[in-house]
Amino acid sequence: MLDSRKLALLALVALGMVVLAVFVTSHGSGGRPTAQGPTYLIQGLDPMDIGVIRIGTGEKTITIRRQGKNFVVENKDNYPADNKTINDLLTNCMDIQIGELVTSSPANHQDLGVTEDKARTVVKFYKVADGNEALITGIVVGNYREGGQGSYVRLASSNDVYVAANIPWIRDTALDYLNQEIMAVKTDQIESVTVQGPKGQYTLKKRPNTDTFDMADLPEGKRLKEYEARSVATAINSLRFDDVKRGPDTSLDFNRLYVARLSDSTVYTLKIAQKDNKTFVTCHAEYTDTNQVLIDPKKQDSPEELKKKEAKLLAQEKAIRFAARHTGWIYQIPSWKANYITKDVNDIVEDLPRPASATPAEPNTMPSIQEPNLPKAAEVTEPNTVQPREPNTP
Repeated sequence: MLDSRKLALLALVALGMVVLAVFVTSHGSGGRPTAQGPTYLIQGLDPMDIGVIRIGTGEKTITIRRQGKNFVVENKDNYPADNKTINDLLTNCMDIQIGELVTSSPANHQDLGVTEDKARTVVKFYKVADGNEALITGIVVGNYREGGQGSYVRLASSNDVYVAANIPWIRDTALDYLNQEIMAVKTDQIESVTVQGPKGQYTLKKRPNTDTFDMADLPEGKRLKEYEARSVATAINSLRFDDVKRGPDTSLDFNRLYVARLSDSTVYTLKIAQKDNKTFVTCHAEYTDTNQVLIDPKKQDSPEELKKKEAKLLAQEKAIRFAARHTGWIYQIPSWKANYITKDVNDIVEDLPRPASATPAEPNTMPSIQEPNLPKAAEVTEPNTVQPREPNTP
C-alpha cells in the first residue's frame, strides 16, 4: 500500500511527464511557433534519406536524383549535379524560419499564392524505396506579405501557412545545379597550344618565364599578332559550358582540334564541331610521362625529390579524373570563347610592314623649272624706213 510520500513523488513525476510532453509537442517536427519566438519550417530532415529532389512545377520542373553517394540532373541526361549547389539548396530550405500562423484553410491558399501552380518556389524532397517515391517534406513559397516584410510559406504536406521574414534565393534552372567549369589552366602551366582546322594548323609556344607566345614556322613575310595569339593560347584559363548533352551525336562534324600541352606532362585535347552558329566540344586529358614513380622504403628521398614525386602523382590523378568526368559528354561553349579556339593562322598573323624609301623627298619642295631652248627670233624691219648705208659703200 502506498503512503503519502510515495503518492506525492508519483504526482511530481506525472507532472514532469506532462511538461515534457508539452515541450516535445511544441518543438517537434512540424510544430507551430510559440511565444518564445520563430522556429524552423523544416525540422529533422536527414540528407541521406533523400532519393529525389524536385524544384518547380509543370514543364519547368527540375528533377535531381540520387545516384550512389551523389546526385544527377535528369533534365540534362543525368549529368552529375554539383554537390556544393545541392548542399546550398538543402541549407537554404532548412534555414527558413516562420513567424505567425496566417491560416490553416486551403480555401485561402490561392489568395496567398501558396498553391503549387501559383507559388514563386516549390521544392520537394522524396524518399525512394523499391522504385516508389514517398514525400518526406518540401516548401511552397507564395506571395510577398502586403504592406510588410516577409513572404507566405507552407510545408508541401501541410495546409498551415506562415509568414517567413527571409526566404533564401532558390535556383530555378537545371544548369544552376551543374558545375559548368570544364577546365581552368593557369598561363604559367602552358607549354604550347596546337590549333588544327580545315585551313591547316599552327603551334604557339610560350616563351620561357613570360606570358607571351611565339609561332613555330611563322609564314615568310608575316609577323604574329601577339594579343590574338595570347588569346588563343590562354582560352583554357577558364573554359565553361552553356549546355551539355550525352554523346555521341552523328549530326556534328568534329573537324577541328585544340591541343594544349602543359609543363606537368598533361595534354588536354578538345575536338570541336560547329553547327547552326553554335560550337560544341568533347574533352579528353592524358598524362604523357611514362616514367613510373618509384618509392623505395629502404631509401630516404630528399624533400625536393618527394615533392617532385608527389606532383607527378597528383598530375596523373587529375588527368584520370578529368577524362572520367568528361568522356561521353558534348559541351556547347560560349561563342566568344569559341572564337578564340577556332582561329585560323591568317587570323593571328599580319604582313610585315614595307621598308621605307632610302632617299625620301623633302616636304614642301618643288623641282626647278628650266626655260626651254627656243630659236632666236628674226629682226623685223618696218616698211618705208630709211636704212643707213654701210660706210665705204658706193
